Amino acid sequence: MKIDPKTVRFDEHGLVPAIVQDAHTREVLTLAYMNAESLVRTLETGQTWFWSRSRNELWHKGATSGNTQNVVTLTTDCDNDAIVVLVEPAGPACHTGARSCFDVEHTDIGGLLNELYALIESRERERPEGSYTTYLFDKGLDKILKKVGEESAETIVAAKNEDRQPFVGEVSDLLYHLLVLLVARRVSLDDVRVELAKRRSAGEAK
Repeated sequence: MKIDPKTVRFDEHGLVPAIVQDAHTREVLTLAYMNAESLVRTLETGQTWFWSRSRNELWHKGATSGNTQNVVTLTTDCDNDAIVVLVEPAGPACHTGARSCFDVEHTDIGGLLNELYALIESRERERPEGSYTTYLFDKGLDKILKKVGEESAETIVAAKNEDRQPFVGEVSDLLYHLLVLLVARRVSLDDVRVELAKRRSAGEAK
């Protein structure tokens, strides 16, 4: 996480742009600005601090809203005049209440899986009434495992038929329940990614 503030090239106003991304999904959450003091505070506290150009003052993200951003790592670009901040957000990044200040719809499978995983995590924490995901977590691991088994069997049956759409639907159901299982067992998608990367490297080495 550590970068040396002395190596950062601030502009003529003493500021440097900070691109804040979700550490897990790599979704861009916001673009803000840091000065030397806010950068040091970010490094010292492990949460994001910025310089408000409109209010001309330091601000601690989430100080009033509770939507803090826990910093995972900070890196500078090749010219040391921009910073990428990877965070674990405790709530929306945008003042409008939106998760991100950028209205970008994720259409790639990786982004969608990460967003769904994050949503399932929130269901486990908050347990909203009427949610099927809440129902699964309330019933416990055995129920979740039973559903994974059922969806696996239904996926196999659907794969034997010529009609693609029911098969796609069953695969989607299976993936959802697998994500619930991952959350229940405290296994992240990054854990799975690392394991797959190891296997790919091992395969390429053969």
